[in-house]
Amino acid sequence: MKAEIIINKNFIVGEIDKRIYGSFIEHIGRAVYGGIYEPTHKTADNNGFRKDVLEFVKKLNVPIIRYPGGNFVSGYNWEDGTGDKTKRPKKLDIAWSSTETNEVGLDDFQKWAKQVGTDIMMAVNLGTRGPQDAQNLVEYCNLNTDTHYVNMRKENGFKEPFGIKTWCLGNEMDGPWQIGHKTAEEYGRIATETAKLMKCADPDIELVVCGSSNYDMPTFGGWELSVLDHAYDYVDYISLHQYYGNNNDNTSDFLARSVHMDAFIKSVAAICDAAKAKKHSQKTINLSFDEWNIWFHSNGTKFDKWSVAPAILEDVYNFEDALVVGSMLITLQNNCDRVKIACLAQLVNVIAPIMTENEGAAWVQTIFYPFMYSSLNGRGTALKTIINCDSYTTTDNFVAPYIEASVIYNEEKRELVIFAVNRSLDDNIELSLNLEGFETANLVEHIELYSDNLKNVNTKDNTTVYPKKREIGEKLALKKHSWNMLVYKY
Repeated sequence: MKAEIIINKNFIVGEIDKRIYGSFIEHIGRAVYGGIYEPTHKTADNNGFRKDVLEFVKKLNVPIIRYPGGNFVSGYNWEDGTGDKTKRPKKLDIAWSSTETNEVGLDDFQKWAKQVGTDIMMAVNLGTRGPQDAQNLVEYCNLNTDTHYVNMRKENGFKEPFGIKTWCLGNEMDGPWQIGHKTAEEYGRIATETAKLMKCADPDIELVVCGSSNYDMPTFGGWELSVLDHAYDYVDYISLHQYYGNNNDNTSDFLARSVHMDAFIKSVAAICDAAKAKKHSQKTINLSFDEWNIWFHSNGTKFDKWSVAPAILEDVYNFEDALVVGSMLITLQNNCDRVKIACLAQLVNVIAPIMTENEGAAWVQTIFYPFMYSSLNGRGTALKTIINCDSYTTTDNFVAPYIEASVIYNEEKRELVIFAVNRSLDDNIELSLNLEGFETANLVEHIELYSDNLKNVNTKDNTTVYPKKREIGEKLALKKHSWNMLVYKY
């Protein structure tokens, strides 16, 4: 099989915002306790954070992390995670039927984020709380006034503001499972009033309003239009959430899920533009795809209700999951003109690229690698990519080309980086490139992620799926069911 990729230096999608390589830490399962934080672990630092996990996170070069939820935030009092740890209350976490010790909260997480070198994307509780509490939280985090919540922060040992720029107005408020679930009208109104108060406290912050929890929500489309009708003038982004799984064990369909993701993104962008036209606005609302990943392996996991940090949603990812995650990253890159923020959900243990055992080892899952290479090398200008290749049709009628690819142009490095997935389960694909404006470019590196067995996984004792550097020959071929990174210098 053969394929051709055509690009032109002047045909640009947009500049990639580094925040599309963001991630997510929620107070759920072992994401925090036993994940990033375990004060009795042999690698723990003075703040109780695991250094082995921290080093893996640094390798991903994650620029922003959403915190503290997620469903968790809709029943959370942020004050519980501040100040003296010995005085913090233990609380029921209704969202995940667990006990929250509050050993880790905002005060601690912002320390960890500084160690990692990442920004925080802070979520406010619009389930059981409202505008005033959100304003108080902004004051605590960002202001330097002689007022109650600033003085509270200083008494807790933090003289300087945390400087959190990006904020989520609640989480999945369209979902009947959500604590404080609201109709679109109810949420649109409270989000608007919350946004006003938050921006009065700090006019420089950016706000993300909740879109639909997934594409298949019965209210999808109407929810966005109604919410934006209220909040358009006061917010900067609208969120998208979507998880995929191979529940029917149909690998061809599964490898095409990024085509669905692309359609979802373009649908929400169109809705935002319809709201813009209705309001005769000059402002464009961009997208925050702040929950995305593969999630299905751990469905139905049993655990003890009201336990502390139960092992829940700990998907063990195989090689085909890595191919889909690689394709989804390509989709985000190819939609960088509208998607400015994206968060792989989540970062450690809970549907995550990094796994740990309590008091033991840390290791990386298969999906770690396409994310790492994309984050490290996928920064610059995304070029429009024309791909001439065969395609196939999924059982739900999506047309998927066998080659999925993005092209990132970095003028400063004089470098082109091509990310490409071969979806074919049977055929290697001979690839030719038409690089208009980059005629002198030479291939200098080819990184390949491949496994003969699509179901291979990585464990603490055995890494079976890992990237390899391929030799560069006269002909360029992408191996069947493989993820690839091609680096060209000119």
